Amino acid sequence: MFFPAGTEILSRGGCQVMYDRYFGFNEPPFSISPNPDFLYMSEMHQDALAHLNHGVSDDGCITLLTGGVGTGKTTICRCFLEQLDDTTDVAVILNPKLKAIELLAAICDEFRISIRNGQNGVKRHIDKLNRFLLDAHARNRRSLLIIDEAQNLDKDVLEMVRLLTNLETSRQKLLKIFLLGQSELSVMLARHDMRQISQRITGRFHLGGLNLRDVHGYIQHRITVAGGGQSNKLFAARAVREIYRLSGGIPRLINKLCDRSLLGAYVDEKGSVSAAIVRKAARELALEDAPSKTPGDRLRLALTAVLAILLMVTLWVDSTADHYRFESDQQLTRQYQLEEQQSVAASDQDSAAGTENTTQADRAAGSERTPMQGNTP
Repeated sequence: MFFPAGTEILSRGGCQVMYDRYFGFNEPPFSISPNPDFLYMSEMHQDALAHLNHGVSDDGCITLLTGGVGTGKTTICRCFLEQLDDTTDVAVILNPKLKAIELLAAICDEFRISIRNGQNGVKRHIDKLNRFLLDAHARNRRSLLIIDEAQNLDKDVLEMVRLLTNLETSRQKLLKIFLLGQSELSVMLARHDMRQISQRITGRFHLGGLNLRDVHGYIQHRITVAGGGQSNKLFAARAVREIYRLSGGIPRLINKLCDRSLLGAYVDEKGSVSAAIVRKAARELALEDAPSKTPGDRLRLALTAVLAILLMVTLWVDSTADHYRFESDQQLTRQYQLEEQQSVAASDQDSAAGTENTTQADRAAGSERTPMQGNTP
């Protein structure tokens, strides 16, 4: 993108923001950092937050929050953390690429549980953690463990997470566990060898892309929070539809498209963002060649695929059934032909036997008649 001479470049947080003063923003409206102040509570995000809050108050073991890349899982989590009261102790693990003992050590560090040198065994860590949790429970405090990017957990680490759910009193669990991860986490937990931990998940929620109405509300909300005036006029209706089409309703992609589009409008000295500016921004971000599918498109594609599979299965079953029916009919035909041949052969034998008996009887009768004829005068 060409920037005219004299363009003022304001550096904020390592990101070049050149349109703040032009549009009257107090801060960048479309930063990709997970700032809870900019969280747009669509109906889906409200359900996700309620899902996490319920995981604190219920008697379950593990709460699962999944979603595609950039759908807002971390932002929801930060909003959730801000709503917790001061009677809650929280251990947040942001780097799950750990071994089982390393995970235990990280949890103890988050809860400020001291472990002496030379006492680095798994049992020692679990014993220390259990005493901490029992003491917190006795003081009516709650203890939460939140693991972000949980799709990166190894199988043995997930097994350790399952073992932590065994820390309990006779009435309730001592540690509430929240797993946040991308969509493949649900696929991983659905495997047969993960059934033990999967059965301990008492709450599940999946974040998807925003619909068109929510994309419009999302853009207006962030502009308003950033201090921009006349937020409803900054993005034309066709521009919002184009952003929705290109982003698939994924908040992170919406932010990138809006940020680059506002920059383009500033450079072109436009007072608002048009659909053409959005498409130009998409080309610069390499999004125009492979636009993301909207939720409705994805649903239609999924249903079409399911129907195609069902049709192929039905045709295969019918063809297989026809094959077996044909083979059965052929066997019955051969059996009938064989029985008919046997019946004909038996009938021929009976006929031959009857003919032979008749011939012998005739011969006997003839021999008896011959002498009588000889004595006739």
